[in-house]
Amino acid sequence: MYTISDISEIVVPKRSIIVHHKSIIQNLIYDTRKIVNAETGLFFALINRRDGHEFIMDAYSKGIRNFVLQDDFQQELVLPDANVLWVADTFLALQAVAETQRMKFKSPVLGITGSNGKTIVKEWLFQLLSPEYKIYRSPKSYNSQLGVALSLWELNEQYNFAIIEAGISEVGEMEKLQKMIKPTHGVLTNIGVAHKEGFQSKEEKIAQKLKLFTDAEVLVYPKKYLEQIYMPSQIYKFAWGEDESCQLEVYSLKKEGDQATLVSLCFSRQFFTVKIPFVDQASIENAISCIAVMITFGYDFKTIADRIATLQPMEMRLELKKGKHNTSIIDDSYSNDLVALQIALDFLKQQKQNSRKVLILSDIPGVQLHDEKSISKLKRLVAASGLTDLIFIGPILSQLEAQFSLPTASYSDTKSFIDGFKHIDYSNSTILIKGARDYHFEQISKRLVAKSHDTILEINLNALEHNLNVYRGLLPAGVKLMAMVKAFSYGSGSFEIANLLQFNHVDYLTVAFADEGVDLRNGGITLPIVVMSPDENAFDAIVHHKLEPEIYSFRVLNSFLRYLLQQGLKDFPVHIKVDTGMHRLGFMPEEVDGLLAILKNQDAMKVQSVFSHLASAGNAVDNAFTENQIHLLDVFTTKLKQELGYSFIRHIAATSGIDLWPSAYFDMVRLGIGLYGIDMDRDDLPVREVSVLKTNVTQIKELTANETVGYNRAGMLQRASRTATIKIGYADGYDRRFGNGVGKMSINGQLVSTIGNICMDMCMLDVTDINVNEEDEVIVYPDIKEAALAIGTIPYELLVNISQRVKRVYFYE
Repeated sequence: MYTISDISEIVVPKRSIIVHHKSIIQNLIYDTRKIVNAETGLFFALINRRDGHEFIMDAYSKGIRNFVLQDDFQQELVLPDANVLWVADTFLALQAVAETQRMKFKSPVLGITGSNGKTIVKEWLFQLLSPEYKIYRSPKSYNSQLGVALSLWELNEQYNFAIIEAGISEVGEMEKLQKMIKPTHGVLTNIGVAHKEGFQSKEEKIAQKLKLFTDAEVLVYPKKYLEQIYMPSQIYKFAWGEDESCQLEVYSLKKEGDQATLVSLCFSRQFFTVKIPFVDQASIENAISCIAVMITFGYDFKTIADRIATLQPMEMRLELKKGKHNTSIIDDSYSNDLVALQIALDFLKQQKQNSRKVLILSDIPGVQLHDEKSISKLKRLVAASGLTDLIFIGPILSQLEAQFSLPTASYSDTKSFIDGFKHIDYSNSTILIKGARDYHFEQISKRLVAKSHDTILEINLNALEHNLNVYRGLLPAGVKLMAMVKAFSYGSGSFEIANLLQFNHVDYLTVAFADEGVDLRNGGITLPIVVMSPDENAFDAIVHHKLEPEIYSFRVLNSFLRYLLQQGLKDFPVHIKVDTGMHRLGFMPEEVDGLLAILKNQDAMKVQSVFSHLASAGNAVDNAFTENQIHLLDVFTTKLKQELGYSFIRHIAATSGIDLWPSAYFDMVRLGIGLYGIDMDRDDLPVREVSVLKTNVTQIKELTANETVGYNRAGMLQRASRTATIKIGYADGYDRRFGNGVGKMSINGQLVSTIGNICMDMCMLDVTDINVNEEDEVIVYPDIKEAALAIGTIPYELLVNISQRVKRVYFYE
């Protein structure tokens, strides 16, 4: 336990105001949206993409009374009764606190780094070593400079083993992580391609990652990565690989069908065999790393073989799915500890689509009835979560039911809950399923999630959040951001996307039609929402749901004005569209006087923004045209502002404009397709594709030359061939033009072509030259830009055409 005085000694502030020297610090806060137990919270104003100092008053209003701020932050603050420490660097101060907490821990600390497999190896080692150790491991993929610090803060004396994951993306980062983690043991996992992680060469990348183990006692690593790398002599280097000089020699690999791999190994001149329940190369390498670690901790061969045989695939992400009876299901049914629970509850709080919020929670491994500290933390998490209902499953939590004020039901085990499932009404709710692996909560998830055919669109909410921050990073301070969520968020979803954007403080959302805005309001979205195509029949809905219409013609202007006057409304927000050259919708520049004549003589509506649309921002040959559009909007808005006597927001730049035209930023920009990871103008921006369209192989056929495939016998085989039928067709949004070899998909990382015409619900692929099995996963658009080019369209069309019958699965890692 720390007091604010203890923290002051750790961070050595340049100046301070300490009102209450004995204030207890239990929680480190960096995000005011995730405050739990504010009275014992310590807020660090970190400077990343957003300046944490902007949220000091928000933190104070939510009960925070302990602050760590940058010494160069000059703004005058009025924080009565608060403790404030001013330091040179708030990030380094946070890491210093984490380092202090780590150094109190005297048991083994295993550090894991690498390009791939870090989280899987961490979770598998937790599974393999738990019978002998009470293990703390960093939650999910908390391996960054911030994530590691937050992970170490939770490390305490109730554990006797720690596994901490470390990830870096550039030179100079690992030294800071090593200073905090100080691993006694280390594991280096797979090393990927250097240029994808910001390093000049593989050698440089390996050298940087190895800095994590500078003071370690033992290092486990695949020898193929470390042939030429120097490590301090005090480290016991435990190599594994096919070389007989390795401490653990991989003698042979033999696959048993598509279910398992028999691995013959040799350690200290003793041979033994292990059955790894996977056949893919990555899983085999990860499992061997785990075997090597177990050997270094003294496990015998039989125990190793028995436990490795029970390894299960690890689902390391929260998934948001559409449930039955108007429910949303957050599926996190494979792991359970208090840190992971807090992450899941934070995600639940973002969901505004249902007011009823239910937590189905299993017993937490390691938490017993006498563990007052952990139970107290569980109570705090529940109290701060906005939950309306609790369901406890397991013998420990069942005995705590009376200690929670919420409506609570308890069951001794998962079977008991499922047996009573049909008698419980969960309609119109958002349900978080959070269970330890032994409770098999996937059985609950299957009963709650709405069924669909096997084609899904996976939407990576982490990637969307990342892309938002990439574009925000291009904008000067003070420029607002409007996010385009029209057309079902470019096929990605409705309130699921809007919830995340609202959580990340975008300034506006924009939809095409009023009913889309109504759906967002019904889903709990409170941000301002612009309606691009307001229909007269939708005026009631627009006003009732506080939507803001785009006014693009005198007809719409007069019609909406009449409606507002009839309703007796004043200063209703509207957005004026100007046609500066797109020639789609909008007032022509020469119509400004006529527009002013109406706007100046009424008070029913108030101009919230005036905007236009760049017609060809991405084409350099049209730069002069684009510059003229920007000039026309400037002239138009200048006159409007002078005549109306008040200010409004001006905007003209969409994704291409953000990329290429800083002079077009004005007061706000509109982020559309770039938010979803597709940038048609710049390849240097590190955006990530948000959506992956997946299906699977239904059937494989062996056919002879000159046979035909599909309708109209369009697919004529020139040779003996294997075809795979997959579950996607034009009713799912897969364009018929992709038929007959035009479309390319990926199976097990290899490209294959369509054969024959695209059917309504299915299509066929030529898989003659690759290894493939029925039920294998298929990536429909390995490169969506190339796919669009192949049929003469743009990625926007491919995304928005993905049918609503394709189930959307949202995940957050």
